[in-house]
Order: sequence, then structure tokens, then C-alpha cells
Amino acid sequence: MRVLLGVTGGVAAYKAAIVLRRLKEDGHTVRVVPTPAALQFVGRATWEALSGLPATADTFDNVPAVEHVRLGQQADLVLVAPATADFLAQLAHGEARDLLGNALLATRAPVVVAPAMHTEMWEKASTQANVQTLRSRGITVIEPAVGRLTGPDSGPGRLPEPDDIVAAAYAAAQGALPPETLSPGGEWGDLVGTRIVITAGGTREPLDAVRFLGNRSSGHQGFALAEAARERGADVTVIAANVTLPLSEGVARVDVETSAQLADAVRTASSTADVVIMAAAVADYRPAEVADVKLKKDGSGGITLELVETEDILRGLVEEAVPGRTVVGFAAETGDDAASAVDHARAKARRKGADLLVFNPVGGGRGFGDVPNEVTILDRDGGEVARAAGTKLAVAHAVLDAVVGARQ
Repeated sequence: MRVLLGVTGGVAAYKAAIVLRRLKEDGHTVRVVPTPAALQFVGRATWEALSGLPATADTFDNVPAVEHVRLGQQADLVLVAPATADFLAQLAHGEARDLLGNALLATRAPVVVAPAMHTEMWEKASTQANVQTLRSRGITVIEPAVGRLTGPDSGPGRLPEPDDIVAAAYAAAQGALPPETLSPGGEWGDLVGTRIVITAGGTREPLDAVRFLGNRSSGHQGFALAEAARERGADVTVIAANVTLPLSEGVARVDVETSAQLADAVRTASSTADVVIMAAAVADYRPAEVADVKLKKDGSGGITLELVETEDILRGLVEEAVPGRTVVGFAAETGDDAASAVDHARAKARRKGADLLVFNPVGGGRGFGDVPNEVTILDRDGGEVARAAGTKLAVAHAVLDAVVGARQ
């Protein structure tokens, strides 16, 4: 679910950071729009660090993208916490003094506001009239809590606790969005009800008691795919090969080390999957023999290893040909004297026969780790379906867009 979190200029703005974290932990994408006054209490850097997205406050930032309209249009839910008395008056009168006001005028999404102010302000007749006006228009106004306020004051007007705000927001979303767009967990997206298995990271093939043959895959792209899929409502299982990154709650995780272990895990998890995305870098070869002890340097000048091919997991999935299951492969390629990187990827697409093959050029600082990525998505004949570039999360959504298209 795409949540637009508005933050207005009250001392309770610090609690909105906890609301943001809770929404993110639940797998939602959150874009924070603070008012200029809100930035006097919690800085822009905090909102951007916690959300992973820009926290624009100025109506005239990014004018070419028409953000003052797009933010409201693209939101599935708008939540404002805290909402000051001044903001309630602005919203009730349809004013657009800032970016948040513009976005609210442009949205058709359910709107939830959590007021926070001194008791006298909350009980003022004008404020109560504004609250009634907003409620009559279908906006959810959460009753403020009773408790300690700024300074020595106490009474009605305290911002509710973050968990209560999030619960009220979910209730409003479930009541306003069509039931078919909501998963049991209250998530919205075009992958609701879809079971997705994603492999991530890189396998390690033991050489002796301490050494292994491995690769540079970090798992960032695979984990970004998992986060994006969960955000869009999918039931996600990640098979992680030597990945130390965290995953959000609600994503099943199976940790493996070798290509053989990964193959076994894929066979088990994919038996009930609608989509399998093989984003892990699986070793093509493993040592024919594994020493039980550490191999010692003996001064002979070198060592000769015999390598044997590992199981072709992707090809095995394709050959199973399970009706209704979509299989997506990945190809991290470099060019050589024989062909360019993309030509190698096209040949691999034809050879493997997966529904989609995601090609990304690697080397020279590209591809591996927490760095921007660029991919070309190919069909089973090597034809180009789409291209994407940017953060791993942006690329993940582009890949999922292609998956949705392939399944239609």
C-alpha cells in the first residue's frame, strides 16, 4: 500500500516517526510530506532516512513531475499525524497553502487525520465545527487521547499512541478500498493472493574445512524484490544464500549455503508457488572433492582443482512446466571476444526457456552490492520486454511489472 504521511507543525511530530517505522515494518511504501512548520520539530533528513524516499515540503520542488498533484493521485491512503488546529481549519476550508494541502485536494484515497493540540484548542467551537465538517465528508478524524501535553498542561488533545494511529489507518483503508484489492493483512496491490518464491544472494561451494568458491552477489536485488512483492500484496518466500541483510516481518525466509541446498529449498518452496524468481547467483561449478581439513600450503607452487557442474535449477523449473507458474531467471553478464553482454543474455534466454530473463551488466562497480542497478528484461526468445535503471527497489518494481504483464 502506498501511504502518504502528512506531518504538521506540532511538538507531537516526533511520534510520527514511530508511525512511519511501523508502516514500513508492515511492508508499505511511505512518502512523508511535512509542512514547513513540521520541519522545525523533526528535520527532513529523519523523514528521508526512515522512509527511504524524498520528504518534500515545498510546493515548487520537482515542478516537472507535478508533485503537488501526483502525490495525492498515487496514494492509496493519506494519513496526517499530528494534525494541528490550523491544519484542520485549512482542510475543512479546502485550502492549499503548502504541498500537503495540494496533495489532499488532489487525492481520492481515504484520508485519516490524528489531531494533537492543547485542550482549549481542541474544545474550541470552531475546531469542533471543522472536525464535524471533515467527518461529514468521509474523512476519518481520530479522537485525541487524554494525557500530558506540552509544559505542565494535561487533558484531551494528546496525540494517540502510534499503534492506535496505525490501527485506525488500516481500518479506514479496509473500509474504503474495494475488498478484492486487500489481502488479509490489509495490504493492497496487483499481486494480492500471488505466492512468490525469490532466491537471493550467492552460493558457496566448500573446498575444504574453511575455504569455499563463491561470488560477489550480496542479495540486495533479491531482497528488494521481496520487499516490493510484499508491498504489492504477494505472499513471499525468500531463499537466501549467504545473505546477512534483514527482511520485513511477513516474509518467509529460508537460509542456505550451497547450490545443492538451494536446489532442494527451491523444489520444496516452488511446489505451491505461482511465481519463482531466480535472482540468486548460483555457482556453475563446485569442487569434485571437499577436504575435511584445511588444505595446507606445501611450497609446491600451486594446486589443481577438479570442478564439476552444479545442477541447473532454472532449467529444471522450466522443464517441470507447472501450469500457471511463471519462472523468471537472472543473467549477470559481461562481454568478451565472442559476444557482447546482452548477446550472451539473449542466448541464455533462448537456452533456458524461462518466461522472463532479467539481464544486468556487471563489472566495473556495476550490479553487485548496495549500488544502483540497470536491467533489460527479455522474453524466452531473447526479445526485449522492458528496461529499468535506478535503485534496487525501483528495478524490483519494474521486474514485478513485467511479471504481472506476463501473467495476464
